[in-house]
Amino acid sequence: MITQLINFVLENVTGFFTFALLARFAMQWARAPFRNPIGQFVVTVTDWMVRPARRVIPSAWGQDLPSLILAWLMQAIYLGVIYGYSGYFQGGVGHVLVIALVAVIETASIACYLAIGVVIIGALLSWINPHAPIAPVINAIAGPLLVPFQRIIPLVGGIDLSPIALFFAIKVIGIALASARVWLFSALLPLL
Repeated sequence: MITQLINFVLENVTGFFTFALLARFAMQWARAPFRNPIGQFVVTVTDWMVRPARRVIPSAWGQDLPSLILAWLMQAIYLGVIYGYSGYFQGGVGHVLVIALVAVIETASIACYLAIGVVIIGALLSWINPHAPIAPVINAIAGPLLVPFQRIIPLVGGIDLSPIALFFAIKVIGIALASARVWLFSALLPLL
């Protein structure tokens, strides 16, 4: 009971901060405005981590690497604690490498959920209230994700079907990530 409670709390806290850090990274990647409710929330929630990390981790290629690396680090610490607590993690270099690789997979999975959420919210806003205060942020992030599909898929009766194609692609990526996670644990951990 206590183990499940600790796991639940750790999973949700690290998931929340990982999601917020990835949202911050995505907003800067898409050059989305931060002067809106979502941007202000993301900055307020993550600034205590990102500002000190920027002193150590430089940005590169115009991207906010501190936010991305902190999101990965949150997942790595969470996985290390959970697997250490359950007895799977013995602390060797090989185990640390497996945890680091699985943390990359988990971070990518959360990024997939973020992309799906942004596209769904963007589609809903386009139908309900395209002038909502958060619409520019959502559209700035969703736009670059949808453009490759919009080039291939024409409008059907005035309706954009590119979000469906994006969901399909993200689902395929999610299946590949889940397979990679299972492979890492089943193939590598017994060898260490």
